[in-house]
Formats: sequence, structure tokens, C-alpha cells
Amino acid sequence: MEKELIINSSPTSVEIALLEDGQLVEIHKEKTNQKFIVGDIFLGYTKKLMPGLNAAFVEIGHKKDAFLHYTDLGPNVKSLLKFTNDSIANRQHTHMLKNFELQKPISKSGKINQVFNKKDAVLVQVLKEPISTKGPRLSCEITIPGRHLVLSPFNNVIAISKKIANSDERKRLQLLVESIKPTNFGVIVRTAAEGKKVSDLHEELNQLLDKWGSVRSQLVHSKPPVKLLSELDKTTSILRDMLTDDFNRVIIDNKELYENVKGYLNTVAPKKNNILSYYRGSTPVFDKYGVTKQIKTSFGKTATMKSGAYLVIEHTEAMHVIDVNSGPKSVKKDQEEAALSVNIESAREIARQLRLRDLGGLIIVDFIDMRSNDNRQLLYKSMRDFMKNDTAQHTVLPLSKFGLIQITRQRVRPAVKIDTSENCPTCNGTGKINSSVETLVELERDLEFIINSKTHKKITLKVHPFIAAYLKKGLPSQQHKWYFKYKKWIRIVPDNECELVEYRFFDASEDEIRLS
Repeated sequence: MEKELIINSSPTSVEIALLEDGQLVEIHKEKTNQKFIVGDIFLGYTKKLMPGLNAAFVEIGHKKDAFLHYTDLGPNVKSLLKFTNDSIANRQHTHMLKNFELQKPISKSGKINQVFNKKDAVLVQVLKEPISTKGPRLSCEITIPGRHLVLSPFNNVIAISKKIANSDERKRLQLLVESIKPTNFGVIVRTAAEGKKVSDLHEELNQLLDKWGSVRSQLVHSKPPVKLLSELDKTTSILRDMLTDDFNRVIIDNKELYENVKGYLNTVAPKKNNILSYYRGSTPVFDKYGVTKQIKTSFGKTATMKSGAYLVIEHTEAMHVIDVNSGPKSVKKDQEEAALSVNIESAREIARQLRLRDLGGLIIVDFIDMRSNDNRQLLYKSMRDFMKNDTAQHTVLPLSKFGLIQITRQRVRPAVKIDTSENCPTCNGTGKINSSVETLVELERDLEFIINSKTHKKITLKVHPFIAAYLKKGLPSQQHKWYFKYKKWIRIVPDNECELVEYRFFDASEDEIRLS
């Protein structure tokens, strides 16, 4: 399977598209001013205890109170609290835990007020981003992830990824990690560690320990709330979590971001540096590689497949509901065969849509009814197989007697919502339009005003592809006529984001030239 990462950068955000065999399967958007990312570690304090919910609201500096449930404390929360308090008071002088006395694990059926008092300082990690009216969800089971290993203080467990199927390799990694693991630290071995040498894993383990050491040093005399360790930006965190040997290309259109990712790859996977490329084209990178088109066809209430079958996707507060429809193109005479064919195709598309939209919580899928038990079992198996590439934790239940499949999928951030509806490109929703001649007159008038102001040496005009083609057509084209008239070459860039009669001017720094 070929994997490509296409990264589109703008002054306010970074958009990341993951393609598998040319098909868009994930889209991520990171605002450059975003302050909270899953994985950040904070020193907070318990603002309010809620015995009825068996939870606490924790102040970490977010506008909404963060939520910490008793089940997310972890069995070793007492050890974490002791380490935190000793570090704040500067009684804990090292981040290593060899001589640290682990506290007795808490009971699974305990109460929140048996662990915390109001205003207690507590080390927490963001488990889920704020969703709807809810604040961030927190955990006291601190983990520091790397590409091959995940470090977990205050326990001695070694866990090997279930995706490493070879029993000999699992035993090798178990013995290897046991030989380098420091006392009172747990280690999770990720899938990417398969086949790696002890020197590679030992080097990464030391890097993770250094991060834990940075957390401890910042705790000294700290007053909550304060951020102690920030996750990687979304681009590098996606690379860290997903970079495998079948990753073929990473394309970035921003020089600074390109250099950052290049430095990260040089550190963690120097041999994969050749997959990275810097995009210099004038066409937006998402347009160049067909991402924009796939976004517009993949989001919305309905998702249509090649056979003509389509999905209807509805959202409620409690769950997501997906209805499978055969569509008008189904020509198979046998009803059972036709139902199976549509259901299998739909299962593949549903697995993609769940990743693409990052739908979480409870998902109910209403497949087309089938009588054959073998076909029902085949559909269930296919649904599970199609979701194997989904890195979010999920559970798929067998078909119910009503032909429904229930899926639960980990929800760590709000679902991706992209509005694919557009205003009428000619009237902009008003019912009235300017003539094309009038639009061209206005464009040229604004262009002349900008040129006469003599404040911009280079001018770029972004317009709808249809208008761009018109302005460049012929010899001499309108673009050439402007050059002869103003003695200045106007660069014309087609932009699918522009409506038909919309135009925008940009300077040499790619900043938009405002006329009012």
C-alpha cells in the first residue's frame, strides 16, 4: 500500500492530508495558535470534587474546566502525587525512580475524595480535546511517546504491540527492553520497533527519559496551572505515529515546516529522508494532488461510491447513524448477491469515512438486509478487516438480527466537519449577478489602482480556474496586454477556493492586498 502525506500551510493553519493508494483517508487541520493538543502534560490543581460522578474538575488554564474521572487516575496515582509534591518542594532531586518508594496502588472501586482534596496539585495529561460543551478530559497515567517506545513512569510493565505477530520477535523485544529499562518505569513497545537494534531503542529510551527529566525540573517551586511538556505539532506527531516502510512521500509547501520535518526525520529515521519533498509549484498543493476534489466529494450528508450505491450519514448528540443504499445503478438480478456486493463496498467506504471525518463514540450502520448467514458473517469479517488500518481504538460487533452493525470508536477530538456547500458562483445567493464584462472592468480598475500606488513590486492575481484560463488565452492574451500597458508582469494563479467572479491580489510575501 502506498502512503502519501500532503501538507498545505497557510498563515493561520496547517492542513494535513493522508492518502492511501491515492485515496484520501484522513484530513487533519491544526491552527497555528492552538494551545491544547492531546498528550500535553500540565501541573493543575483540583478545583472541584464531584463524588456523585466520582470525578474531579481540574484547573489547567483552559476556559472550560478539565474533567478527571476516577477510572483515569491509574492504579499508581499515589506514587505520582508523592513524586509531584516532592518535586515541587525540591525534595525529589532526580527524575530516575530507582530509589523512589512506590506507593500502594489505589482500589479500582475507590472514590475520588479518597485520593484528592480540594486545591491539591496534580500532574495530568490531556486525554481528549474539548468537545462541544465539554472541557478537556485528563488522565493521571502519564505516558511519553516516541516512535518506537512509549515511556510510562511508576510501573514496571513491558507491553508489546499486538500488531507484532511473530512470537520470536515478541520474545526478542521483551528480553531486549528488559535489559535496558530503568527501575520503576514501564515501557510499551510500538509496532515500528519490529526488527530494530538494541542501540536504536536504547537511544530513544534515553531521549524519553530526558523529557521526563525536563518535567521534573520544571516542577520545582511551580504553581499550578502550568504546562510542563507540549506534544509535537500535529505534522511531526502524525509522522511519528504513522511513519512506516510503506510511507512513500511527504510533500510540504512551506519552507520552514519542511526544514522542521526534515530535522525530525534526520533524528528518528535518516533513511526515510528521501521521501520528503518541498513543493514549489504555483498551483495550491491540495489542488495539484487532487486533495481538494476528494474533500468536496467525500464530505456532506451523502457519500456516493463507484457502483452508484451511497451512504447517508446523520449525526445526533448520542451517536452517528449511517444508512446504506443500493442506488439506481445496481443491475445484478440476484437480490442476495446484489445486497452482499453493495454491503461489502459500503463497509470499505464506511471504514474510510470514520477515519476521514474522525467520527467517535457510538456508530450504528444499517446495512441492506441479507438472508444468508454466511454472507452476514462475511460482511462482519470484512468490516473488521477494513478497519484494521484505523489507529483509533475501536470495537465492531456482529450484525444484529435487524441487519445493524454497532461500532464504538475512540473519540479524542471533535469530528472533522467541512462544509462542502457553496454559494451560487454567479449570484452569490442574491439572485442577481454582475455581467462578466463588468467584473473584468472592476478587476482591471483595481489592478490599475494597485500599480499606480507603486507600493508592490510583484503582484499575484488569484482567480477561479475558468477566469484564469480566459485571462491567459490567446496571443496576445489579456495577461500580455496588461504587461504592455503597465510594464509589469501580473502572475495569474488559478484557485479552486475562489468563486467564479471573485478575484484577490497578493504581494511578493503572499499577503493579500486589501483595497479597502
